[in-house]
This record gives sequence, C-alpha cells and structure tokens, in this order.
Amino acid sequence: MPSASVPQLDRRQVVQSLLQDRGDLLVIAGLGAPAWDATHAGDHALNFPLWGGMGGAVSIGLGLAIAQPKRPVLVLTGDGELLMGLGSLATVGVQKPANLSIVVLDNERYGETGMQDSHTARGVDLAAAAIACGFHRGIFVTQKHEVDALRKDLHTLQGPWLAQVKVATDKLPLVLPPRDGTYLKNRFREALLGPQAHFQK
Repeated sequence: MPSASVPQLDRRQVVQSLLQDRGDLLVIAGLGAPAWDATHAGDHALNFPLWGGMGGAVSIGLGLAIAQPKRPVLVLTGDGELLMGLGSLATVGVQKPANLSIVVLDNERYGETGMQDSHTARGVDLAAAAIACGFHRGIFVTQKHEVDALRKDLHTLQGPWLAQVKVATDKLPLVLPPRDGTYLKNRFREALLGPQAHFQK
C-alpha cells in the first residue's frame, strides 16, 4: 500500500513532460483538472478533453484504443474521476489493448466538489487494482525521473498499463480547452481521420 508521506509532484510539470514531443499520441483528458493540465501543456487537435461524463475517461480511451490499434492512446485522469468509474479497469483488463496507457494524476482529493479527501488518501492503491484487473503493468510514481521514463513508454505497444502519479494538491489557475463539444468532436475526428471525417456517417 502506498505511503501517505510520499513526495508530491507538480501536476502541470508532469503533464507537460508526458506530452513533450508527443508525435501521433491520442489523448483523452478526464473531467476537470486533467483537462486543464493537458490544455496548459498546449491545446492540440488530438486532445479530447471531457467537459462532462465524470468517470468515463477510461471507457472512452478504451473504445478509442480498440478503434485505432496502431495509434498510442493516453488517458489522463484524476483519482476521483477514476474511482467513480473503477469498473472500467476490469473491462480494460479483459480487452487488453496494447496501445492504451492510463496516467492517474492522484492528488488524493475530489477536486470538482470541494477538495474532500478521496479514497486514495486512505491508502487505496489504483496501480495495484489495475494489476488485479489484468493490466500488463501498474506502477506507483513519485519521482520526476519516473515521469520521464513514462513518456517513452507512451509510444510503445506494451499495454495496457496504468501509472498512479502522486501530485500536489495546489489549486492552479484554470486553463480551459474549447467548450463546444461538437467542435471538439469534429476537430479530433478530422485530425485523426482526415478533413472529410466529420461528414462520414
């Protein structure tokens, strides 16, 4: 079980590092802070930030990974968001998409509802849960050099894997992605499939 006294990384620096030289990486950014973090690193047509559907980031990432098996897919999510959709880990473990990576930015708080303690503050180990669900790998990350190693792993088809990254609870300025869901969908589809993609049925 993870220690409550582990070092806490800067979440924005973590995401900035992961998305550096991202190439063709497809990114699903979970509701709230993970979407702000991804946008802070640079709004990108191959980012799909969620404005709703809390608990659904991993399931959306799974569907994308199955639909695009040759493209690396990263789900950036938070501990609160993943805890709401914890059953999705079991489905990922059964499907075993080799191109799916999940990074949980774990600040041990429910950031969207008032910063109450989440279950990870009481020792819930999401990396171990991923292993128990059949993931190829589940790791607990507390050091910057471990984040640097993760960036390389994002581009190898050796998943599914999950990294539970301990980040600080700092309240950071909002850096919001576009709010228009239709625009985000069409932008993502066009960047992934080509300029005529959003006209396809």
